[in-house]
Amino acid sequence: MQGTNGRASPEETARREPELEIREMEVDDLAAVFHLGERIFTSEENPTLYRTWDEFEVTSLFNSDPEFCLVAEADKAIVGFILGTTVTKTRSAWKYGYVVWLAVAPEWQRSGLGSRLFDKLAEKMIEDGVRIFMVDTEASNRPALAFFKKKGFGNPEEQVYLTLNVKTYQEKPRRGRGSRRKQKNGTQT
Repeated sequence: MQGTNGRASPEETARREPELEIREMEVDDLAAVFHLGERIFTSEENPTLYRTWDEFEVTSLFNSDPEFCLVAEADKAIVGFILGTTVTKTRSAWKYGYVVWLAVAPEWQRSGLGSRLFDKLAEKMIEDGVRIFMVDTEASNRPALAFFKKKGFGNPEEQVYLTLNVKTYQEKPRRGRGSRRKQKNGTQT
C-alpha cells in the first residue's frame, strides 16, 4: 500500500525484494568481485584454495574470457559471480566449459542465485560450442558437491593435493649431489 504522498510505506520498502540482474562483468566490477571472493574464499574455510584466489585470477579470466565472467548485482552491489573459461584440446572435436570460480555473498546463499549464475554461464558456453562442463572442488566442500550434483554433474574423481611448507623443506636434511651411493656390486662411489 502506498502512503498518501504516493511513496511506498516504510513497511513496503522493508519487504521489497531487491532487483537482481545477472550480466557480463565489466572492468568497473573487478574490485568488487575480488573483494567478494576474499570474503568467500577464506583461509579458515579453504586453507589451500585461499592461496590461489588473488587479483590476478580475476583480471586474467576477465582479459581472456570476458563473456564467461558474470556478476549478479542487486541494489548496485555485486552479490555473486561466476568465472569460467573454455578448453579445446588439440585433435579433439570436443570443447570443454570450465567453471573456475563461483561465489555468492553469504546473505544471498540458498536463494537460488548460484543456480541462476551457473545456468546463465551454461547458456553462453553452449552457444559457444561447449559439449562438456567441468568443475573442481575440494572433497570436503560438501555444499559445493551437493550444488554441482544437483546441477547434473557426475563422475567425481578424487584428486590428491599435496603441500610443502618451504621452512620444512629447508630444514629437512638432504643428501647433496656428491653423496655417496652404493653401486650394484656393493662398492661405494
